[in-house]
Amino acid sequence: MSAVVAQPVAIFGCRSQVAGGLCFFDEQILLYAAGASCVQFHIEQKWQKFIPGSEKSQGMQALAISPNRRYLAVSETVVEQPALTVYEVSLVPSRRRRTLAAAELPAREFVALAFSPDSRYLVAATGPPEVHLTYWLWEKQRLMAAVRVEALGSSLCQVSFSPQDNAQVCITGNGIFKLFKYSEGTLKTTGLQKGELQNYLCHAWLSAEKVVCGTDTGKLIIFESGEVRWETSVEYKIPPRELEEDTTTKEPGSLTSFSAFHSDISCDLVADDNGSQKDSLPQICAVAAYSKGFACSSRPGVVLVFEKTEEKEVYKETQEIWIPRDFCNSEPEQSGREDIICICFSPSEETMIVSTTKNQLYMFTMPSTEIMKEKSAHFIHLNFPLHSDSITGLDSCIRKPIVATCSLDRSVRIWNYKTNTLELYKQYQEEAYTVSLHPTGLFCLVGFSDKLRLMSLLYEDMHVFKEFTIRGCRECAFSNGGHLFAAVNGNVIHIYSTTTFENTNNLKGHSGKIRAVKWSADDAKLVSCDAHGAVYEWNLLTGKRESECVLRSCNYSSIALSPFAKIIFAVGSDQTLKEISESSILHEVPAFDVVYTAIAVSRSGHMLFIGTSLGTIRTMRYPLPLPTEFNEYQAHAGPVTKMSVTDDDLFLLTASKDGSFLIWKVYDKEGQILKREKEVEYAEEVLIMRSDIEEKGQAMLDLQIRVKELQTENDYQLRLKDINCNEKIKEIKEIFTQEIDCLKTKHEILQAEKEKQELQHQYQLFELMKKQAREVQDLESSNNQKLLMENEKYQELQVKSQRMQEEYEKQLHDLEESKSKALEELTEYYEEKLNEKSVLLEETEETIRQQLHIYEEIKKQIEDDGDQEIQEIKIKYERRLQEEKESNLRLKGETGIMRKRFNSLQKDIEDRNSEIEEMKLEQQKLQGIITSLEKDILALKREIQERDDTIQDKEKRIYDLKKKNQELEKFKFVLDYKIKELKKQIQPRENDIMVMKEQIREMEGELERFHKQNAQLELKITDLQQKLKATDRQVHRERQKEQNMKAVIKRFKTDLHNCVGFLQDSKKLKDRICELYTKYVRQTDMVETVELDTDLQQEYIRQREYLERNFATLKKKVVKENEIHRADYMRIMQENVSLIKEINELRRELKVTRTQVHDLQSTLGLTKKKQVIRDPAPSSELLSSPAVLRLNAEKESEKIIEMQQLEIQRLRDQIQEKGQVLAIQPLSDGKLPMLNLEESHRT
Repeated sequence: MSAVVAQPVAIFGCRSQVAGGLCFFDEQILLYAAGASCVQFHIEQKWQKFIPGSEKSQGMQALAISPNRRYLAVSETVVEQPALTVYEVSLVPSRRRRTLAAAELPAREFVALAFSPDSRYLVAATGPPEVHLTYWLWEKQRLMAAVRVEALGSSLCQVSFSPQDNAQVCITGNGIFKLFKYSEGTLKTTGLQKGELQNYLCHAWLSAEKVVCGTDTGKLIIFESGEVRWETSVEYKIPPRELEEDTTTKEPGSLTSFSAFHSDISCDLVADDNGSQKDSLPQICAVAAYSKGFACSSRPGVVLVFEKTEEKEVYKETQEIWIPRDFCNSEPEQSGREDIICICFSPSEETMIVSTTKNQLYMFTMPSTEIMKEKSAHFIHLNFPLHSDSITGLDSCIRKPIVATCSLDRSVRIWNYKTNTLELYKQYQEEAYTVSLHPTGLFCLVGFSDKLRLMSLLYEDMHVFKEFTIRGCRECAFSNGGHLFAAVNGNVIHIYSTTTFENTNNLKGHSGKIRAVKWSADDAKLVSCDAHGAVYEWNLLTGKRESECVLRSCNYSSIALSPFAKIIFAVGSDQTLKEISESSILHEVPAFDVVYTAIAVSRSGHMLFIGTSLGTIRTMRYPLPLPTEFNEYQAHAGPVTKMSVTDDDLFLLTASKDGSFLIWKVYDKEGQILKREKEVEYAEEVLIMRSDIEEKGQAMLDLQIRVKELQTENDYQLRLKDINCNEKIKEIKEIFTQEIDCLKTKHEILQAEKEKQELQHQYQLFELMKKQAREVQDLESSNNQKLLMENEKYQELQVKSQRMQEEYEKQLHDLEESKSKALEELTEYYEEKLNEKSVLLEETEETIRQQLHIYEEIKKQIEDDGDQEIQEIKIKYERRLQEEKESNLRLKGETGIMRKRFNSLQKDIEDRNSEIEEMKLEQQKLQGIITSLEKDILALKREIQERDDTIQDKEKRIYDLKKKNQELEKFKFVLDYKIKELKKQIQPRENDIMVMKEQIREMEGELERFHKQNAQLELKITDLQQKLKATDRQVHRERQKEQNMKAVIKRFKTDLHNCVGFLQDSKKLKDRICELYTKYVRQTDMVETVELDTDLQQEYIRQREYLERNFATLKKKVVKENEIHRADYMRIMQENVSLIKEINELRRELKVTRTQVHDLQSTLGLTKKKQVIRDPAPSSELLSSPAVLRLNAEKESEKIIEMQQLEIQRLRDQIQEKGQVLAIQPLSDGKLPMLNLEESHRT
């Protein structure tokens, strides 16, 4: 039977204590240690790939990536022996290349690793108390050198290579700062620290000779060849005050939704009220170098960036980068106090990643320019906030693809295992021991150290709506139907109803603490196990035990049930898997020297998943085969605490004591995903509070209003831009049209010049061809003559050469004879010398053979080494060439994109520059306005000061007047009597005024009647004038007709008189009379004229009646409007008259009171101080101002009436003109025009 295959999909956790735990594989892929694996995480696309650790590994201790980004070195402890593994991460999947083991070294682990600049060598340092520095040629698995380093205390070390030298190594630690040089198989000390030894926590190479180190006392020191070149002390940093004030004004919630978690969190840390931390020195825990300088972590929660200044070897702090405050924390002020223990820059130095002691990963994008750089900035989470302590609870639900986890870090988190995201996160003040999700996924049960709380999972919150007084609840679980839940209190299980929250049952009987509870599929049974080896099966209807299985030697940790609850699977401290049914153990499966800590069964019942104390996961098929078969996977770096299988059997969820949460995908052996009979459709509904909806609705309304305002502003700006652009286009178009015309003219001129030049060139070519033909003929004739001469010379020379040859042959014969004699003598001499030299040659040949043998051996060694190096270099450069080709292709695409972006940005910059110029002009205008307003403010301040002085004087004067008032009260009685007498005199005058008012009204009525009569008479006059004009026209027409008829009669008489002469000749007379008849009498003409006359008269009568009706309606409208305007005018006149009368009466009373006051002043002797008291004339002017306004309104109403009268007159003139046109047209055309009714209605 084939075992089940599980493949890791995503892990949420980080092991920050791993040395060099952050490495960049390329610009977007980050390598870090999580669980028992090394994770490849894509920063933008958020996918994860895993490099699992070695079998029986106790966890990774250190990581290092080669400078060529091809190899990854991992330090592990396997079977209590240190082991180094080198992976080739450039391959997919990553492949294990070499495993290095140093059994002769007395060490358990390598705590620091580093690659050489050419990636051929690897240096590693073992952990204290005996620190050993080892130097490896890792490809040949050869330990080249090792040296022991004396260290103070038990602090860890850090090692690194010089960036340009394969042989130079630096190591730092507690009381350690040493530079080693590898030569001749040993590591020799080259640079020692001069001065007092310190505890160096970290270091980084700034150049080939400079090293920057950080100490536990907050000092940054730069060494060059062991000598101190630069030193500074980092001060205790406090977060920016401005951001603190911003954060204090807001009400921070304790929960965040992570649907879009990667937004910037503009928050900061708050310093302690007590100054204890200010007194303590900050520790430089991490330092990393980059091209402009270096970055270091000084206090908890901040990274300082130092850049090199223009001065030689001086670095200046340029930026502070803070860890953001976590508002999900119950104590937000303490949330950012995490020690940053690792800093890593991306290859292009655009991104900085840091890890903290709380297993969190943060990211910061480095500013590309100095303009974008801020003095203080903030990190953001790389992916999501992670658990920082042991995970104690884990549970999934049926209706949603979510899983809940709780941890000793006092947080509860809701994850989505389909999208691999964190949906909800909330932190509390108490530790959370257990968690259970309702099957609907809308509710959550969490057991805290003080209470058990039932929460509703809202859209952006976890709302506690019920608390149960169960202290230290370590286990809880909802039933499969969700109507009940079980909660453990020590050794008692409490059963509650989810709807009524009543305690329906209490299950007692366990003697030890209960470790796990499980519900059966039908919720009729409950199974539990405890620490004393008891497994009980409870019937919830009766509340009693149905079966039990007790094994005192085993401390159970977890249980699981088969689908029909017939079989119980239990694991515990006795290293076996037990299959229990009907109170008896059916089968035990050994764990092979590993303790099982957690177990889970699939919903189908055919798969078992078991977690071990080493952090591994084992998968098995059920029923269990006799020879136990299982697949084991490296998962976590600590014991597995909780496991769960999703309802669709597709995902396995595991949690560990190291704080990591892992999602697995389950396959069968062929690698196919397991399928269910029915596909599950997950619910998408969420809960939300009414108050939240109202707040969001109000926020949406505000934003919509703001959007509308912005749209209007943008539309207005776009219109302005369009207008400006259109004007510019017109100008440019005009310029270009002018240029085109100029170019056309130039083109025509050049075309003409070209034609002229072509003619000239053709003429010159013709002449040149003629010259060339002549020259060729001349050369041929001259060359023929020369050839004849040379032929004659050749024949003469041939005869001379024959003679010379005969003479030379005679001389050669003589020389050969003499030469043969000399050769014989020389051969005898040199044969003797050859014999001597042959003896010497034999001796030298023996020596040469020996040297050749030595040379061949050396040559073979050199060739072997050379072939190996050539092969390595060839592979290296072939890969580099392939990478460069790929990078070139990628860069070509990027350059095209960047060109487009550059063009668009150039246009934006030009637009922005124009806008900036406009804004500068507006700024200058506003500055002028501001200066003028400031001057006005100064003047007003002076006036206020003067008025304050006058007010003080007035108060003094008021005090004096109060005294005088007391004296004036004495005269009050006399004045009252005088007032009564004056009132008696006023009453008859008021009666006279009333009579006069009635007379004025009567006169106004008569005036109105006269106006009406005048208007009627004017209308009658206009009507009669129009009739008179029409009759005049008719008379004129009749007179014209009469004259025409007289002319016709006169012509007829003359023609008739001519006919009388033919009385004698009857034929001619007859013909002449017929001509007369045809000339003057036509039957058709008579009929047509009669008909036309009748038609014209009828059309004329009809149009006249229509115009008279229109005229009558218009006259009525005019009369009504005149009446309305006249009534308004009379009303306004009456109001003005009444107001003027009131003003006059008030003026009279004012004069009377003035005279009385003057009399009183004269009686009291106050006339001398009359100049001091202000003249009350302004008050009278103020009183008279409304009357002036009323008079202006009266004038306006008169103007309106005049305008309306002019409009009426204009309409009358138009009517008269229309009547005249209609009267003239019948005579000229014979037909009346068609009436335009719409225009008449408009007029």
